[in-house]
Amino acid sequence: MKRRKFLTNTGLGFAPIMFPALALAQNQRPRITDIKVHRMRTLGETGMMESAWAPGRAYMRRIGGGTVTEIFTDQGISGIAPGMNVSGINRMKQLLVGQDPFDNESLSHQMRYTNGAASNWRDVACMEIAMWDIVGKVAGQPLYKLWGAQKEKVAAYASMIQLSTPEERAETAVRLKEEGWQGMKIRLHHLEQKEDIRTIELVRNAVGDDFEIMTDANQAQSSGIWQPGIQWDYKRALDTARALNEMDVYWLEEPLRRYDYEGLAELNRQTDISLAGGENNQGIQEFVDIIKRKLYDILQPEILVTEGVQGLRTVAALGLAHHKQVIPHHGGGQLGTIAQLHMIGTWPHCPWVEIMNDPPISPYTNGFAIFENAPEVDAEGFMAMPQGPGLGVNINRELITDSS
Repeated sequence: MKRRKFLTNTGLGFAPIMFPALALAQNQRPRITDIKVHRMRTLGETGMMESAWAPGRAYMRRIGGGTVTEIFTDQGISGIAPGMNVSGINRMKQLLVGQDPFDNESLSHQMRYTNGAASNWRDVACMEIAMWDIVGKVAGQPLYKLWGAQKEKVAAYASMIQLSTPEERAETAVRLKEEGWQGMKIRLHHLEQKEDIRTIELVRNAVGDDFEIMTDANQAQSSGIWQPGIQWDYKRALDTARALNEMDVYWLEEPLRRYDYEGLAELNRQTDISLAGGENNQGIQEFVDIIKRKLYDILQPEILVTEGVQGLRTVAALGLAHHKQVIPHHGGGQLGTIAQLHMIGTWPHCPWVEIMNDPPISPYTNGFAIFENAPEVDAEGFMAMPQGPGLGVNINRELITDSS
């Protein structure tokens, strides 16, 4: 494929994209006037749940709630994004007020340099998402169309949150399949390996061969040598990977510590199952190393970690060039997930979107309750690309309780 055609098809290159609505002179484009963080009202509580990767820290799951960042412009058009840290809002205003949101690539680099990428990756990502939302609204097009649409919908997999018994997980899998879901991800955190394996055995027997099973060991949560819960050594990772492959598991996620590059590379050489990871890797250079060292078959960048919109689009280009699937981490469950959904709509090498969905206590609709027009997983297990301009979703402004 010729370079110009490759860059155009991926939507990641520098070839100009022409839209009649964007034929604006420099002085006609909007300018940023203000930034606010809105606190959203909680609509209810659904119960206490302990995340498998954080044992001993159960917390209440709520409908709605959270915070939303909003960037305002002098043309009455605003862009929304996940909530940034309010302590950094004045610094962002100093950098962005008076600027053209169409210059988001340059502005993002300035924000990272000025604020420090290591300490402010989430806030910069929020600014990027909100500025792109503005660009899409000015253009009158959903972002996946601006970035180079490749598909109109994508299969969603239900990502489990808690550690549960093998029997309960099998029952959940059957319910999800009946609802139309095409796959689910199960946490492997039992103290004994045999219980992890038994869980997958019962699930596979319950749903048959026409339902995808993904698994996650969550061993890369910490950048050091400690994190709560069971710690896998190389032997457990190897034995588990081989057993899962026999049961036709789609992937094994984060089987070893984040920076155990030698162990991960050797594990990948010694097993046939696809290894996945990257949700906690912050810089683009880390994904370059991951690819060079052949650690993961499936790359999982996270928009609020891996240098935002710029980062995910760059990782997607790297993945496509090196024949790897790129299936992002969930993106926070609200506007980060929506932004990633638009990018997935432009990637031929991303067949899934991760949706955190562990009913009845933590269904994905909890987070999406802040939207007036929330996307849904349909009866065939797909989530469609939003069709409104920009991110294509609107927050319910009656739920705003406070703004900073």
